[in-house]
Amino acid sequence: MRFKSFLTVSFIAGLMACNNVSLEEIEKEYLSEVSIPVGGNTYVTSGYEGAKISRRSGAVEDWTNEEAVLSTYFKLPQAEKALLQLVLDSRESSSELQVTVGETVQTIALEAGAEDTVSVGLFELPAGYAQVDVQGLSKAGATFPSLKSLIVRTKNDLEITYVKDNESNRFYWGRRGPSVHLSYTLPKDKDFKWFYNEVTVPEGEDPNGSYYMANGFGEGYFGMQANSDDERRVLFSVWSPFHTNNPDEIPEDQQIKLLKKGEGVNTGEFGNEGSGGQSFFRYKWITGNTYKFLNSVEPDGNGNTIYTAYFFAPEVGEWKLIASFLRPKTDTWYKRPHSFLENFRDSNGYIGRKGLYANQWAMDTEGNWIELTEAKFTGDDIARRGYRQDFAGGEENGVFFMRNGGFFNEMVDLNSMHTREATGNQPEIDFSSLD
Repeated sequence: MRFKSFLTVSFIAGLMACNNVSLEEIEKEYLSEVSIPVGGNTYVTSGYEGAKISRRSGAVEDWTNEEAVLSTYFKLPQAEKALLQLVLDSRESSSELQVTVGETVQTIALEAGAEDTVSVGLFELPAGYAQVDVQGLSKAGATFPSLKSLIVRTKNDLEITYVKDNESNRFYWGRRGPSVHLSYTLPKDKDFKWFYNEVTVPEGEDPNGSYYMANGFGEGYFGMQANSDDERRVLFSVWSPFHTNNPDEIPEDQQIKLLKKGEGVNTGEFGNEGSGGQSFFRYKWITGNTYKFLNSVEPDGNGNTIYTAYFFAPEVGEWKLIASFLRPKTDTWYKRPHSFLENFRDSNGYIGRKGLYANQWAMDTEGNWIELTEAKFTGDDIARRGYRQDFAGGEENGVFFMRNGGFFNEMVDLNSMHTREATGNQPEIDFSSLD
């Protein structure tokens, strides 16, 4: 059975052009319908302890607090008037909810009853990303009804952008947001041992869960993370040649071997996205400051390759060894220099981040530095599918940049090529002084 919603605040700015017309009659005009699942598109953006988005059911669970705000995001190709509906789970008691889009607020009173779709009202939605906030105002029972999806109904058929399905755990990846990469063009007629990069995180672009990966290579990565309010890390990892997500499955002759590490550096194994050796150094890097990353890839002549990483913080003023690993059954120089920007905390996927990547250089096996001024911008599966379109990357003000999350509209095309002006600012490094 369908419950009629009782609107307890007036429509704002004349959004309902048809006075004295019931929502049931409006539904007959707004026939194009898109159902946006909570699991991949909704976040608790305020009152975080008052509700949670279940990875198992893909719905809101344990919604107990009036302070919790459930924000659902989607993108429209044009501004459009839309009828919004909520799909709610079984309700054992009555409650009152508030739905907000921009400056427009609607309140609906819900009676106790079975699962149902409830019409909220007409809203003017902007072109680009829209944000629909749902908040509980009052309830007779212990919890508010579980929100399962948001339905957007329009008169015109629209291609609405959102995370559409949970195949291959896409709700999780979609909630994390699109990961983006810059792959630097390396001359093909030389072998390279060293890669150098500089990273600056602008003020306010460092939400927890961000990874500003600076120096990627064919077999691993090296960069810095914002882990929590109290902790930040410099992370260096090398994958094992044995492909598995469980480190315990790696045969001994294919395990990553630690050769050395810097003071205060933690080392161990990692899994879940391939497995291998990992090292990290807890260091509270600062937004606005520029950090330097230097690492080498070099065959040992015995069918293995050695990977070594160094980190330079301007607050310290000297290069610090992070770690050196041996990767067995590998014979390679530095391949595929790249950087990426990702969010590894899915609950923060609605918050944006940005990194600046400057002054890239590679040193060949004869000791010659070559400046790298061209990069290709790419994205992960969520970006390529178009499930999320809040990503950008390329060149600005003489440096490369990447940006993702936050549901902004200035998207940059994937697979686009970008160049920066050469600086001629060759790294000045005393290799003999490195640990």
